[in-house]
Amino acid sequence: MIKENFIKLYEESFRDNWNLPALTDYSKGITYHFEDVAKQIARIHIIFEECQVRRGDKIALVGKDSSRWCMVYMAVVTYGAIIVPVLQDFSSNDIHHIINHSDSTFLFVSDKIWDSLEEEKIPEIRGVFSLSDFRCLHQRDGESIQKLMKALDHKMNEKYPGGFTKEHIKYAELDNDKVVLINYTSGTTGFSKGVMLTGNNLAGNITYAKTLDVIFRGEKMLSFLPLAHAYSCAFNFLVPMAFGAHVYFLGKVPSPKILLKAFEEVKPNLIITVPLILEKIYKKMILPQLNKRTMKLALNIPLVDNRIYAQIRKRLIDAMGGRFREVIVGGAAMNQEVTDFLYKIKFPFTIGYGMTECAPLISYDSHKEFVPGSCGQILKGIMEVRIDSGDPYYTVGEIQVRGENVMKGYYKNQEATQNAFTEDGWLHTGDLGTIDENKRIYIRGRSKTMILGASGQNIYPEEIESKLNNLPFVMESIVVEKNGKLIGLVYPDYESVDSMGISHEDLSTLMEKNRQEVNKLLAPYENITKLQLYPTEFEKTPKKSIKRYLYSNY
Repeated sequence: MIKENFIKLYEESFRDNWNLPALTDYSKGITYHFEDVAKQIARIHIIFEECQVRRGDKIALVGKDSSRWCMVYMAVVTYGAIIVPVLQDFSSNDIHHIINHSDSTFLFVSDKIWDSLEEEKIPEIRGVFSLSDFRCLHQRDGESIQKLMKALDHKMNEKYPGGFTKEHIKYAELDNDKVVLINYTSGTTGFSKGVMLTGNNLAGNITYAKTLDVIFRGEKMLSFLPLAHAYSCAFNFLVPMAFGAHVYFLGKVPSPKILLKAFEEVKPNLIITVPLILEKIYKKMILPQLNKRTMKLALNIPLVDNRIYAQIRKRLIDAMGGRFREVIVGGAAMNQEVTDFLYKIKFPFTIGYGMTECAPLISYDSHKEFVPGSCGQILKGIMEVRIDSGDPYYTVGEIQVRGENVMKGYYKNQEATQNAFTEDGWLHTGDLGTIDENKRIYIRGRSKTMILGASGQNIYPEEIESKLNNLPFVMESIVVEKNGKLIGLVYPDYESVDSMGISHEDLSTLMEKNRQEVNKLLAPYENITKLQLYPTEFEKTPKKSIKRYLYSNY
């Protein structure tokens, strides 16, 4: 068990960093100090007390990354309740489902998303609060939350007559083994898995981060990845808040142009990113230079090439603010060409490895120790790794892990929880790989069917297929990735087609309509680019499941 209590980490941080800036909404230019955040947490705690929220009650959070998003998250966990962050890209049906499946009783949501939800579909929700100003958007019949909100200033003054000070900060007494977070890996009804993470799981990540010396009190970070993902939440929010660092939330789509401007202005001391961002910057800033004829000639001259690479490295570092110690890449596999080039020019980057079920970190190396092709060493003293093969150094097998960061299980899904672990208690990662003598992990492929989106989103093809298979004239389907795009292979229901007198030549037009319809049910990153007719039924195993590996390179 990790010695540092997860909730006490923040009780101490708010006191110790009271006067320092904590959170900034970059696009709005609004900054909140640790003092401001602590006061807002105190206000939300009064709401919870008046509404008789109990230890272990679930509170859902859906909206764009912002300072207020973080205030709600921190208010929930420090009260002793369980936070259920939901990716704002999920469809309204998926959001309804997660709220209901998680047994959430309150919802904090952006106004825009609330407009797309239907209160009758989330009947157990007692109250809904706006993330823009915390006003009460909806209360269940019999509740008096709106009346409470009008009296909140009075109740705050009544509880803290001399004003709220850092001496008043006293958060829930909660052992680290208690669940504080349920993080859903997907939204769709039949496949939802709510990962139950404890204070110990999260404290394990934070404790390890403290040993890395990559971010310190009073320093700055720029957050541009979704906080509802475990990776960004841990390292763009929980870690800096525990350390007394200052986080800027981009609040915009992170295109290279917008991102580079923000890097220049914020000058972050640590950058957390996914491969797509570095790949875009490489393609936009570096490739055009490398492809010039004079540059190609110069790079063939010994010694000259090192000077050129040093110049490119400096330009790239300056473009990203010039003050960061390291760029940590995670969430998806990085393009090998980009990895090799950045390593060649000695750019200070490293690639880590994790999964939501480990809150999320499994392995990491400092950029000074990073070995191309690897994704770091297993976290010493916190995690263990083994390869399910005869020889872990040379024979590829499933990567299995155990340790402080490993989840408690899946919420209300005992079967999935049992299937996630080996009989002797190791977590199946679903990834294939090897390790070296330093416990450095090398991923060789995925045994899971999950597809990683370009920005690190988890895409579950079975979910998309289940929707596709319900559409007209689709007998069965399989979703594959090709050049970064999702393609749906469809075997048509010819019996239905013929019975309705539809010409086979019209099938392509019908499938295009199906594609447009299914995309309405999916998150943008799950959208199907093309539905392609397949001439025969897909080959299946004895259990009648499709042999996916036969179609992965179709």
